[in-house]
Amino acid sequence: MDFSIKTFDAKNTIASIKTGCIAVGVFDNKKLSQAARALDHKGELSAAVKSGDISGKPGSSLLVRHIAGIAAERVLLVGLGKDEAIAEKDFTTAIKATASAFSSLGASDAVVALPLDGVQGRAVEWAVRAAVLAVREGLYRFDSLKSKKDSAPTGVKKVAFAVAAAAAASAKSALSQAVALANGIDLTKDLGNLPGNVCTPTYLANIAKKLAKDYKLGVEILDRKQLQALKMGSFLSVTSGSDEPPKFIVLKHMGGKAKDAPTVLVGKGITFDSGGISLKGGNGMDEMKYDMCGAGSVLGTLRAIAEMKLKLNVIGVIPTCENMPNGRATKPGDIVTSMSGQTIEVLNTDAEGRLVLCDALTYVERFKPAAVVDVATLTGSCVTSLGHHNSGLFTRHDKAHDALAEELLAAGKASGDTAWRMPIEDAYQEQLKSNFADMANIGGSAGGSITAACFLERYTKKYTWAHLDIAGTAWKSGAAKGATGRPVSLLTTFLINRAQA
Repeated sequence: MDFSIKTFDAKNTIASIKTGCIAVGVFDNKKLSQAARALDHKGELSAAVKSGDISGKPGSSLLVRHIAGIAAERVLLVGLGKDEAIAEKDFTTAIKATASAFSSLGASDAVVALPLDGVQGRAVEWAVRAAVLAVREGLYRFDSLKSKKDSAPTGVKKVAFAVAAAAAASAKSALSQAVALANGIDLTKDLGNLPGNVCTPTYLANIAKKLAKDYKLGVEILDRKQLQALKMGSFLSVTSGSDEPPKFIVLKHMGGKAKDAPTVLVGKGITFDSGGISLKGGNGMDEMKYDMCGAGSVLGTLRAIAEMKLKLNVIGVIPTCENMPNGRATKPGDIVTSMSGQTIEVLNTDAEGRLVLCDALTYVERFKPAAVVDVATLTGSCVTSLGHHNSGLFTRHDKAHDALAEELLAAGKASGDTAWRMPIEDAYQEQLKSNFADMANIGGSAGGSITAACFLERYTKKYTWAHLDIAGTAWKSGAAKGATGRPVSLLTTFLINRAQA
């Protein structure tokens, strides 16, 4: 899908736009939007609305052909809900309905002339971005491994957004960023949806190399011998039961000033999580291919900001391996030594994400980062706490960390990719006590997502850090099974805001 901005003013009016279809709004009180009224020269649209052919409820639509006095071949009336400031949800619903209608039209191009400046509390730039993401989400298909591909939409291939001339420059910038973001989200979805026998640690490393080549990024891939030399005993304990070699990926987008401290994203990359010796139940185990969605979101975010040429130094770090059971696998009760020198009693080998992340969090000290955000499908407990709507956000409670938390929460609200802050307190650290090592890798079922974050926090004393638990938001189950691409929108918005600060 090609996207563009179409400007209109007193000379170049909505009615004069030549296109296969133009989408305009109608409210649930049967009132036409301003753009719709500009097309209603002889009352044909008003008559269609009054007849009850369209309700005006969000997502309702009606296609009207050959309206007298306008250049467009078709007019698509789209319901926007209440005749007030348009709610974000109603706007997104209207855009999805518009995209669905466009997909079956016998036209190659179309114009969206919905009131982009009428969304409650949002600017035109937000509406353009939301519209592009909604359209791209509707177009997304994952059929690369099917012998017979899914049927592709055959309708509109080019969509322009109509904006006032005064808003054209900012709308074009928003459009460019939105397309880059959608490309990053699609990459994250593709990586998550690939099966574990395809998307291996080596596959992720090759994706990182391709991104580095395409966007002139710095890349380094560490193998087992290098990880052993770094004394990453915790990370290596997870991969000891798998035949697939581990990889440690470092991808650098150095778009800021040379002396600026980088923002570092760390993504958990368990390409398949069987649970190891603490074997998971078979029901739904196929979904454990999604245990690398933290890694996928970091790669997707790096792709998005690289395409944007964001003026910020960002480093992505991805420890990636499989967690499998065999004769060499780590056993419950084993004690391993992390890169930091701290020892860990592995009470449950299915709590492996924190074991790979802790060594990565120690490794990133060398970058002297401005901030570190790790992203992981870490705990089922987070799903119990927050469901599938919000990612869990954890960080220390002090001035610097509160500021970082607010940045991430604000980015989530701005992008619609929301998070909710959870506590990290010393009282929870008590649950990680071990009689035989510096700490245990689990703290019991009570507050499981919090104790997991507390475990990671022990490895982040030298910088400002936050943890995002995306176990409930990274993918969907059931009939809609598939990766969501979250939290690429949150992370990308967070980084854009940092670049503009």
